[in-house]
Amino acid sequence: MTDNAVDYVVVGAGTAGCVVASRLAADPHVRVALLERGGMDTNPAIWAPDLPSMFSLWNPQGAENWGYQTTPQAGLGGRAIDIARGRVLGGSSAVNAMIYIRGNRRDFDSWAALGNTGWSYDEVLPYFKKSEKYHGPLSPWHGDNGPLSVIDMLTPSIASHAFIEAAATLGASIKYNDFNGASQEAGAGFYQSTRTPEGLRVTAGSAFVRPILNYPNFQLHTGTRALRVVIQNGRARAVEYAGEGGVETLWAEREVILCGGAFETPKLMLLSGLGPPAHLAEHGVAVSGDLPGVGANLQDHMLLGVGFEATRTLDFAEMLAEAGLFTWTDAGDQNASPNLQYFFGPIPFVPDEYRTDAPAFTPAPILAQPKSVGNVRLASADPTANAAVDPCYLSRDEDLAVLEYGIRYARELVHTKPFDALRGRELAPGADVTGKADLRDYVRRVASTVWHPVGTCKMGPESDPSAVVDDSLRVRGVEGLRIADASVMPKLVNGNPNAAIMMVAEKAADLIRGDQPAEAVVPPVPEFATMEQS
Repeated sequence: MTDNAVDYVVVGAGTAGCVVASRLAADPHVRVALLERGGMDTNPAIWAPDLPSMFSLWNPQGAENWGYQTTPQAGLGGRAIDIARGRVLGGSSAVNAMIYIRGNRRDFDSWAALGNTGWSYDEVLPYFKKSEKYHGPLSPWHGDNGPLSVIDMLTPSIASHAFIEAAATLGASIKYNDFNGASQEAGAGFYQSTRTPEGLRVTAGSAFVRPILNYPNFQLHTGTRALRVVIQNGRARAVEYAGEGGVETLWAEREVILCGGAFETPKLMLLSGLGPPAHLAEHGVAVSGDLPGVGANLQDHMLLGVGFEATRTLDFAEMLAEAGLFTWTDAGDQNASPNLQYFFGPIPFVPDEYRTDAPAFTPAPILAQPKSVGNVRLASADPTANAAVDPCYLSRDEDLAVLEYGIRYARELVHTKPFDALRGRELAPGADVTGKADLRDYVRRVASTVWHPVGTCKMGPESDPSAVVDDSLRVRGVEGLRIADASVMPKLVNGNPNAAIMMVAEKAADLIRGDQPAEAVVPPVPEFATMEQS
């Protein structure tokens, strides 16, 4: 089917767009078109489980990468940071590190507390479960019949086991915690991942779109760049795009749904005249809607490595991060989501200047609840130009303090008894780097992004002038236009956001169809003691 008019036009075949298009196309009475700038997911590196293949996908000049880079960051000593974004069927789910983690229940409850009805954890849990086919033990917290394969770690390293034991030594309530279970913060555990039982990557494209490619009511356009949303008399009518045949227009008889992600969605909104009028005027774009929040509220996770030599050969890393932990710093609010996360793997995840030929392992502290907020703006009115991305990394002292604490607590973990048989010398930042100023200097020199940008077209109530969409994901002031991707998140979730983006898309599809949300069946939450830290 190739028509220039359909019921729904979905822009962006990334994590969210694949889910939205698939769920809408399940109704044979509606016509769905999905537009994607990248190509099909034919690169073997997408499916290969080895780390070198994954690293190759992060090449800024690679075919599957948008090639985004931040503006020079004052908080990082003027460094500009590459942020890999997937430009291929499946989007960033085709190039990410495959970790599947939903976030903390407090994250979603905070969304609801901001005035977003229907977005509390109890209300969104059924949508997480709807996507998931979990291959572990049956659990009231997991789905077992969805299209997305999720597995536990297959052959984790002995060093990763030691990390979990170390957290228990320092007071974690339980060992081998299921971060997608009853309590994210109950203790350290192994990360789950979007892979087949054989260990191959599963993407939003392979799980949701490939099974519907032959549907007569569905069309997929790859290699097409969305240029603008056509708005007539206050309603989104079509999407203008550039493809092999030149500039074309695809009309939406019901709705246009933007799923380009935290960078491309606000860029397309701005190119369509939806955003802050002063910024649009700078680039000669006529105003279609005064929406000051478009491109604002950019949030991202940051991390760095605290590397150690190992005294023996370690198993080959199954994933970049095998084990993890969520906890609070001394200054963290334990009534809120944990503000400190860890990745852990049997690899030297440190800058080249600190590397050694010896085996190594790395706990990597992550800024889980960033206070620093940035923005996305047009770099040019030329649609082929990437947007200008300024996350304002470490512009808030509280964020710097979290990563400083994260280095100190990583050392405490590695100096517990479970690591005695594995622990060699500290590679980075080095055992002699102990003072506040020196540790913070290390943070500013080496910290980087975990590639989790969200929030740039945030969801919020009418009383919030910076909100771009309402809690049904409808763009304010424009009929027939919704956003369903990472950009609608008012606040970044704890952990890799890919699972939460799928949840947003699942819920969006129900909202678009006007279906009632799935009945929330929520298991009771046991009480866990919080982490004791010394």
